[in-house]
Amino acid sequence: MTELISSPANALPKRFRALADKKNRVREQAFVVEGMQPVWRAAESGWAVDVLAVSPTVMQERVVSQMADRLAKTGTRVVTMSGEIFNRLSDRDGPSGVMAIVRSETTPLRHVKPGTDDVWIVLHRVHNPGNLGTILRTADATGCAGVILSGDSTDPFAPNAVKSSMGSVFAVPLVIEPEFDVILSWAQANGVQLVGTSGAATKTHWQVTWQRPMALVLGNEGDGLTRRMMDQLDTTVRIPMTGTAESLNLGIAAGVLMYEVQRDRLV
Repeated sequence: MTELISSPANALPKRFRALADKKNRVREQAFVVEGMQPVWRAAESGWAVDVLAVSPTVMQERVVSQMADRLAKTGTRVVTMSGEIFNRLSDRDGPSGVMAIVRSETTPLRHVKPGTDDVWIVLHRVHNPGNLGTILRTADATGCAGVILSGDSTDPFAPNAVKSSMGSVFAVPLVIEPEFDVILSWAQANGVQLVGTSGAATKTHWQVTWQRPMALVLGNEGDGLTRRMMDQLDTTVRIPMTGTAESLNLGIAAGVLMYEVQRDRLV
């Protein structure tokens, strides 16, 4: 029999709400995951699930009860929370009835030893958590080695980033390294080619030879990369556009490049 929580004044719902704030996520080194599939991916990937909360109705589903039993055996606190509390805590129109607090994990850049066929994604000052989540999902789908966040990038464990990643946040290694110069030194020391995008590049992303190990370097949604950073890259490519749009969404641009690199690898 699991613990039943029916009062929003209980400390646990308050903790779930508090983790919507980045400073609390950083302090606790934990974040909230909502939905059966993402929570299951966290558990399957070996991430530490601190708390699993399930609505009484959903707990009756066999796959949910099995997951709850499995996590409880590893030390996870398993509780049932009323539908009313889920409605208050959820950022979805239709709450899934499954929510968890998961311990965050990142990898120090100094511990990353890239393989000869690795493709990394470097995101400098990406501010939109939805874009970041989308890029994590695409990096997972295309077999990228990991994502490195540079500058004052958004928190990869923010609710919208986690939701947009559809569980891929648990599959793609994450590195947070604010200083781009440190990333540059890491790339040079490990023979990693740095490739950026520029509308002024002479070659399109179809014309270059992708030399691995490599890292695709993309700037934020509004400003892109600085001139100094562009000068430090090994090469730049452009994504041709024939319509009236001046630029692509960051998540779309990253996806175009990741799939082109994958195509080049498989052909």
